[in-house]
Amino acid sequence: MPLAHQIVEALKKCLRARGMTYAVLARELRLSEASVKRLFSRRTFTLARIEEILRVLELDLVELARMARGGQGQEAELSLEQETLLASDERLLSVFWLLLNGWRFADIVEAFVITRTELTLALAKFERARLIDWDTGERVRLRVAKDFVWRAGGPVKKAYGLRVTAEFLRSRFSGPLEMLRFEARDLSPASASMLRRRLERVAAEFNELAEVDSTLPARRREGVGLLLACRPWAFSAMNALKRRAPGRADQALGQRSNRA
Repeated sequence: MPLAHQIVEALKKCLRARGMTYAVLARELRLSEASVKRLFSRRTFTLARIEEILRVLELDLVELARMARGGQGQEAELSLEQETLLASDERLLSVFWLLLNGWRFADIVEAFVITRTELTLALAKFERARLIDWDTGERVRLRVAKDFVWRAGGPVKKAYGLRVTAEFLRSRFSGPLEMLRFEARDLSPASASMLRRRLERVAAEFNELAEVDSTLPARRREGVGLLLACRPWAFSAMNALKRRAPGRADQALGQRSNRA
């Protein structure tokens, strides 16, 4: 995909994440809505115009370019050695989580009980493990995709999986940013497969929103957990009502008819 097209798509994602329509953007830019639509459809942006849009979206050009690249060349799964490192120390895991969410060196030192020396040592370990590239000026670039998947049965899930689930569900889910619903119905395999694909799209949108919001100052963001799950399932209480073996229902019905 050409870079110009990638940049336009990244801008569209940012607009959606901010809940900003073309009409709202047009007012901010003092243009007509039709003019803004033409800019996006024809991709006829000047650098000055892109900078104006970035000002409205509270982004900078470096962050936009990073989103346009879409994490190309980044690993979608950590190696066993990398996960072992993170699972060995809660503080290391915490620092890495902050980096995944766009926290900068100075913000971490200011907001958490960690010294510059301790944080420097942690980043050095991450760099040796090829988790990050560490540039001058305390700027960190991840070498893994932000939406990577923890290894099934890997060190991190073994060390923290049950604890994460228990802590996450320890809530009434009644707050303004909270919701928990559980539904259980019979579906065909085709419908269950469609449901899984839709949940995957929700997860992808969650990560897109996080990527856009990672450009905001840390004080304007809040940690949000999202739990998505679906699988063939039946409540254990249903074991009290045993299912008949295939074919037995018709046989039993026939026996009752004969007795009648």
